[in-house]
Amino acid sequence: MEEGKKIILFDGVCNLCNSSVQFVIKRDKKDIFRYTALQSEVGQKMIEERGIDTSQVDSIILIEPGVAYYTKSDAALEIGQSFGGGWKLLAIFTWLPKPFRDAMYDFVARNRYKWFGKQESCMIPTPELKAKFLG
Repeated sequence: MEEGKKIILFDGVCNLCNSSVQFVIKRDKKDIFRYTALQSEVGQKMIEERGIDTSQVDSIILIEPGVAYYTKSDAALEIGQSFGGGWKLLAIFTWLPKPFRDAMYDFVARNRYKWFGKQESCMIPTPELKAKFLG
């Protein structure tokens, strides 16, 4: 694994999650992130190493190797703020209580397949993007 890269674990069969990964890739001008599906062998290993309960978190996890990991609204806000510029304003939402932010996040996560659909298998990156994906 590359030194200093943050890792986004995402639901590889979720259309919303795959679109979100594409959104991040387009805005990751500093090449900060690497990606892997929660369902992948690499993703499962990272989850297990950190003792993350996937019955509580099943859509996005941000891992900063050697530092911490973030889930739910914290992960989304950390990712967004990393784009710099006006995206730093997302920090305003950290003023909202975490239980409130996570309740909103969970509502969308619970309905993501119904609203956005689901794929039969995990996304396969294009050859140009393959280096950004782990495992």
